[in-house]
Amino acid sequence: MTTGSYDFIRRQLRQTVGISIELDKLHTIENRLEPLAQQSGLKSVPELIDLYRTTRDHVLWRQIVEAMTTNETYFFRDRKPFSLFREQMLPRLLEARSKQRHLRIWCAACSTGQEPYSLAMILDEEARHLKGWKVEIVATDLSEGVLATARDGLYSQFEVQRGLPVTLLLRYFTREGERWRINEALRSRVQFRPQNLLADFRELGTFDVIFCRNVLIYFDAATKSEVLGKLCRSVRPDGYLVLGAAETVLGLCPDWVPHPGHPAMVVPAGSPELSGPSKIRLVSGL
Repeated sequence: MTTGSYDFIRRQLRQTVGISIELDKLHTIENRLEPLAQQSGLKSVPELIDLYRTTRDHVLWRQIVEAMTTNETYFFRDRKPFSLFREQMLPRLLEARSKQRHLRIWCAACSTGQEPYSLAMILDEEARHLKGWKVEIVATDLSEGVLATARDGLYSQFEVQRGLPVTLLLRYFTREGERWRINEALRSRVQFRPQNLLADFRELGTFDVIFCRNVLIYFDAATKSEVLGKLCRSVRPDGYLVLGAAETVLGLCPDWVPHPGHPAMVVPAGSPELSGPSKIRLVSGL
């Protein structure tokens, strides 16, 4: 790949979707885009990039972005965030919202849907506490392809074996040949829609809980700070933001500090949570 083509695609990915690729990761671009180049009838990845550079074709760009995006996910991934949601976040929010009886949850960068469906299963199991409540789960992703899979709710045997207890598989899924489809009741609980985290997402409204896990690791420091700031403005004052196990706000958001009573939580500096009732809590995947 020519240096010019490499620099061009790195800039485009960084500016439009936030993906930051280091100078020594040439092989990543080659490996991810080579199948797309072959599929497009081109001889090489530089030809693919030059084709987009010349035409600025939106369909081709979407294909390039989807090829460069990592969509690794599975049901109840890392466990701890889901335990915290069930045992701490949900009870506190049910108490705090007892008059409104309305909860909103956002799964940002939801990939093929396992994360929002995992939360939907928890909410179904806790239905006795939610009678008369309105609970919304909004799930977004940059990729239209993974969103189509998520809406369909059809998973392979390998996918349902990753993190999903057999009791939940039998309760919430129906076998279709070699694959398993999540039931309509659970699928109807989740609203899937496209969303670029670098774009303005204020129209989504505010949320009680935001899961944005294993996304920031692909951004540079400046982009991480920008996205974290916007996410913070999208969380209600006593809500929660959940990040991945390898992600942190330290050095990125000086307004947030670790919670003294729970190592998996971070709160704003000066928050009442440090000396009294909570304001904003951020939960890591640890």
